[in-house]
Amino acid sequence: MPGPVPNREADLARPRERKGGDSQSVTRGVARPTKIPNGDRQWHPIAKRLWDSRKESGQADFYQASDWALAYSLCEDLSYYKKSGKRSGQMLQTIYSAFERLLVAEGDRRRVRIELHEPEPEEQSAAVLAIADYKKDLGLAE
Repeated sequence: MPGPVPNREADLARPRERKGGDSQSVTRGVARPTKIPNGDRQWHPIAKRLWDSRKESGQADFYQASDWALAYSLCEDLSYYKKSGKRSGQMLQTIYSAFERLLVAEGDRRRVRIELHEPEPEEQSAAVLAIADYKKDLGLAE
């Protein structure tokens, strides 16, 4: 989806679904469990770091085997580029463009309307809080 990076959902005056959203239907499939391959130890340090960060990133929840295969190939290409004596600006741009399809950067994710949020903190029930307050008042708290 080309164009400027859209605002975060929280920054909008009203949510996108109330604006009418996209009228196109979505074809859905079944996500299958995937095994994340190990990166190549011979890769350039930047390619290794990018590979390792992919595994820890929230968008990895959406990755399937083909996405990991593409990411592996791109890290291989990036490593080759970084290690080579001859560097082409066009090659680097091509590699970076391919990483956009894997939603590596926040702007890329927002263009396709994927936002990663901090996990919600677990809330304790009112009964647990009341018991803790009661113990505190009695001087029994740890």
